Amino acid sequence: MARPQNERVVHQPPLFTEFKPAGVPLRDLENVLLTLDELEAFRLADHLNMSHAEAADEMEISRSVFTRLIERARGKIARLIIEGKLLTIEGGNIHFRYNLIKCHSCGHMFRININNTVTECPVCRSKNLINLAGGFGHGRCCAHRHGQKGR
Repeated sequence: MARPQNERVVHQPPLFTEFKPAGVPLRDLENVLLTLDELEAFRLADHLNMSHAEAADEMEISRSVFTRLIERARGKIARLIIEGKLLTIEGGNIHFRYNLIKCHSCGHMFRININNTVTECPVCRSKNLINLAGGFGHGRCCAHRHGQKGR
């Protein structure tokens, strides 16, 4: 029987959740799923140039688990680029540390601690806000988790 997967900490929700080759209709593309924890591993190792040990600590996982995540992520991203696949980002056993909020009225985007809630845009005062973490089914669960850990 497989061990239960530990929750991984992801800095914040992604701005974009699909990538595809230009000029190819979606219906003609095979989908490759990149989980949120695989994306976070890719971001930490290849965008921020963190060592595997530093990145594993940031995600609150072991270095060996991080290594498996980054290897899977790199393979999927390579398939997107080389074979021309549709890449969709979703899922994974994660909790966010921060949230991104976008104002639907003025387009302003801002980051907040996952423990905080915002009811209006700080720029235009609109209440028409989009909660990016909520789009992944996260928010209160992440706040509760980080409140307990003290991070």
